[in-house]
Amino acid sequence: MLKRLSFSDRLMLVIIYSLLSLLAFSAFYPFWNAIVVSFNVGVDTAKGGITFWPREFTLQNYEIILGDSRLLNGFAVSISRAVIGTVASIFMTALLAYGMTRTYLIGRGFYMVFFVFTMYFGGGLIPTYLLIRSLGLMDSFLVFIIPSLISVWNMIIFRTFFKGLPNGLEESAHIDGCSTWGIFFRIILPLSGPVIATLALLTAVAHWNDWFLPSIYITNGNLMPIQTILRETLNANIVSEQTALLDTSSIALMEKTKQITSKSLQMAIMIVVTMPIIMVYPFLQKYFVKGVLVGSLKE
Repeated sequence: MLKRLSFSDRLMLVIIYSLLSLLAFSAFYPFWNAIVVSFNVGVDTAKGGITFWPREFTLQNYEIILGDSRLLNGFAVSISRAVIGTVASIFMTALLAYGMTRTYLIGRGFYMVFFVFTMYFGGGLIPTYLLIRSLGLMDSFLVFIIPSLISVWNMIIFRTFFKGLPNGLEESAHIDGCSTWGIFFRIILPLSGPVIATLALLTAVAHWNDWFLPSIYITNGNLMPIQTILRETLNANIVSEQTALLDTSSIALMEKTKQITSKSLQMAIMIVVTMPIIMVYPFLQKYFVKGVLVGSLKE
């Protein structure tokens, strides 16, 4: 194949592949460097110059994180939240989007304006907190699920995709005696696989990465997700590091701080939190680009 190409074409291919390789390296290297730093001794990391492999290998950063007794429970909470929250949000959002495509829906234009309005204007943290408390969702697992049941952005993508489906499908189903619910579950959802997979991935990532919401609405340690727990672990380590610097009489604490710094622990925490969700990407990657395009360009 390459022999048939002219010199200029082969030169162009070399340039293109070189640029793409450089771009791939620039995207992957920060993540690889974080892995390297997470396995390096903290005091050595502070000296700088850590690039492609650890200079002084250690597992102490991960021993601190994995040694936290709350970690396993935090993983269970995060996984439960990501799975239940994603399934519930995708189902409710798709159901709403399907309803918004019905031409006989009275006030459809008003509802659409109302939904879009919420994308640009919110009540703020304090009114939201008061609302969550009045609903009795404080220290409840439902606080992870109910406030995020509907995503307007996802609803618009679903709605655009549904409007692009042939009308003959629903008309044929109606003639065969299929109900509206039957059309939605037997025809619409099966045809929406790429969009569902893409939006499910984005929703799951949002649930998995969220640490701010639990820090406000959750005080029960048994309901703390892994992200919030690891953030507290990092903050506690920073405090210990600063205490050791101020308390020069605490030799044992200073020695421990030398081995484990906030930066090295931060990198280890990032790897622990990131790896589970990264493992999901390969299974949904083939749907990602296709799902976003078919759900945003058809009209």
